[in-house]
Amino acid sequence: MTETLPPCPECRSTYTYEADALLACPECGHEWSRDTSPESVVHDSVGNPLADGDSVTVIKDLKLKGSSDVIKVGTKVRGIRLVDGDHDIDCKIPGIGQIGLKSQFVKKITD
Repeated sequence: MTETLPPCPECRSTYTYEADALLACPECGHEWSRDTSPESVVHDSVGNPLADGDSVTVIKDLKLKGSSDVIKVGTKVRGIRLVDGDHDIDCKIPGIGQIGLKSQFVKKITD
């Protein structure tokens, strides 16, 4: 039995495919999570909805546990990934590495 994948929410293309845990569109390059229910929407500190691949900026200095490092206010983070749990954003910060952030401490960057 073949599973039917939903069309791309951006361009409505029917040529979507699975890429790890995400669905992807080869025509427009949009990637999205299979679980897009309203309960799973994550918002930034001012209420903007976040999605995988968004860019955000840190709104306050964040001390890293077990280290003397600090993520400074204004740090830009590109290509976030939303996950379930207390820290709902996985990202890679230059100079720090892979880290989990809480969405209440970031603001979405609109291009």
